[in-house]
Amino acid sequence: MTEHTDRTFLESIDDPRALAWAEEWSAVTEADVDRHPGRARVRDRIRAALDTDDRIPYVARRGDHLYNFWRDAGHERGLWRRTTLESYLGEGTEWEVLIDVDMLAAEENEPWVWKGAHVLTPDNDRALVRLSRGGADATVIREFDLGTRSFVAGGFALPEAKSDVSWVDRDTLLVGTDTGEGSLTASGYPVQVRVWRRGTPLVDAPVYTSGRHDDVAVGAWADTTPGHERIIVSRALDFYRSRQSVAAGLDPDASLQVLEIPEDCDAIIHHQWLFLAPRTPFAGLPAGGLGVIGLADFLGGARDIRPVFEPTARISLQSTAFTRGFLILTLLDDVATSLRVHPLTDPTAPGDDIVLPDLVAASVVSTSPLDGDEVWLTTSSFTRPATLWRLDLAEGLVPRMVRRSPALFDATGLQTRQHWVTSADGTRLPYFITGDFSRGSRPTLVGGYGGFEVSLTPGYSAVRGIGWLEQGNFFVQPNLRGGGEFGPDWHTQVTRTNRHKVWEDHHAVLLDLVERGYARPEQIGIRGGSNGGLLTSGALVQYPSAFGAAVIQVPLTDMLRYHTWSAGASWMAEYGDPDNPAERAAIEAWSPLHNVEGADVEKYPPALVTTSTRDDRVHPAHARLFASALRDAGQPVDYFENTEGGHAGAADNAQVARVESLIYTWLSQRL
Repeated sequence: MTEHTDRTFLESIDDPRALAWAEEWSAVTEADVDRHPGRARVRDRIRAALDTDDRIPYVARRGDHLYNFWRDAGHERGLWRRTTLESYLGEGTEWEVLIDVDMLAAEENEPWVWKGAHVLTPDNDRALVRLSRGGADATVIREFDLGTRSFVAGGFALPEAKSDVSWVDRDTLLVGTDTGEGSLTASGYPVQVRVWRRGTPLVDAPVYTSGRHDDVAVGAWADTTPGHERIIVSRALDFYRSRQSVAAGLDPDASLQVLEIPEDCDAIIHHQWLFLAPRTPFAGLPAGGLGVIGLADFLGGARDIRPVFEPTARISLQSTAFTRGFLILTLLDDVATSLRVHPLTDPTAPGDDIVLPDLVAASVVSTSPLDGDEVWLTTSSFTRPATLWRLDLAEGLVPRMVRRSPALFDATGLQTRQHWVTSADGTRLPYFITGDFSRGSRPTLVGGYGGFEVSLTPGYSAVRGIGWLEQGNFFVQPNLRGGGEFGPDWHTQVTRTNRHKVWEDHHAVLLDLVERGYARPEQIGIRGGSNGGLLTSGALVQYPSAFGAAVIQVPLTDMLRYHTWSAGASWMAEYGDPDNPAERAAIEAWSPLHNVEGADVEKYPPALVTTSTRDDRVHPAHARLFASALRDAGQPVDYFENTEGGHAGAADNAQVARVESLIYTWLSQRL
């Protein structure tokens, strides 16, 4: 293990020395990549694909309007806009622009990035708009009048923070935010919720509920469904455990009643029903299943929970969505999607599947339970662009095609295969590989994530197609443990002291690619961001001979201190607690920063490490320190830090095109 030189100045996000260090190295990296004659062409094509007017404008209904956020060449930071269903389904949609973020940013001289809006329901005439400086998770929140299309003078407004807000009524909010000492958890999220009434100072707003400093977060929100009004509170103890309570009605003075369920059981309240999704068996429900009981009955002491969905070794529940009269379950069967519909009159009645095209992954884009049984769906694959569908479940299960994205890269001859491979402990896992199988071995890019129950399903990426697949290369998407593709156990098998098994899965996929003849080790590139950046940085120091290049984006790398930076404390249920001796010993064995070897001991393949100065979720020091340690160890490494972008790494289409073309050109040079 190499000795670390003093790099403490890199741990301060805005230290002038750190910013100068990052700017200088980033410039050198980009200048080197720019020597490749194809970089500019790839950048321009990616930008054109991202800006094309032929993209699908995805929508969400609120009352009579369909809302959309849109970026194009003339609106880099974007437009928040709306239309009607008639206009959207007709020729030449007429959009009503609500907020021009580019214009707002110019007027206020702030690098605003859109982060969403909370519309007051059921009135649908006010919104709480979120704006981020440079793409950070922390946002400012301002009240917006949808009728006048203007911010409300003297209205609700919150300064920059990681805030949680919910409308109770037009003049009352539930707010969790930074109000000074004692208001945030160790993870930097709200530890208390206040009832903020219009015209009163926020600091004087009474505390409605609170948790402990070592919780992840405390939040409360109001369900304003007519006839089912209530306030729901969740106190997140860690990333997977919470305690939940409910109060009847919208009176903040009403008492909360605790839901007597296991801490690792998700509770979903909709209309008169309480749906329960346990991570470990509970009340006759298997882990990964879904049950239902009347909420009033449960609060009254009844426990006759009935099953709605029971998983198998191959089929798992991914998500739930609701319309006014139906429950929609998104299921995966060996990572193939189905959408199953159950009536809310009796959710335990046998479900029926929405009719979908063959060989595509599908997801629910949006529903609006207050407005009917409308469902917006999207389907795609690695080689087929997204298609948007609409259906009304009250009328049947066959959706109508509404929009189809254009093919933005040449997919001629490309196919996708699914293979299974056996990991070191005997566990079998699948991966998808896409490319032209009529040719021999060639450069192969392997993605991956393996954490936080995030499931990776097939999907179209114009950026990946332009930057990689069009060059005749292979792309591989592995379904590593730690994800949610096969239910809760698929995730929990590799948490805390078993975290090393994620790398065993990943390594097995790389070896299988070589064994099947798809690529030689030196032709394989690996890429991952965030937890996926931990995956690729860990692979670099554990099995560097298995691949030829690594792209490590917004990564975690200093796993002995990750819990002390930004939102890191919230992830200890995933990675383990470095202050626990047994867990610390396990972490030390794989923490990327602490396992860098000198080039005289083992030569690593080249690495590209990227981050964003404005990333307030994963501290940029992780990337800075790891890149610096590699360079000190004599290992080949390049570094790029974008000044904006937050955890996404880029704040607008121009920045996405810049970063993505940098990455794909770098990979082409190294492989």
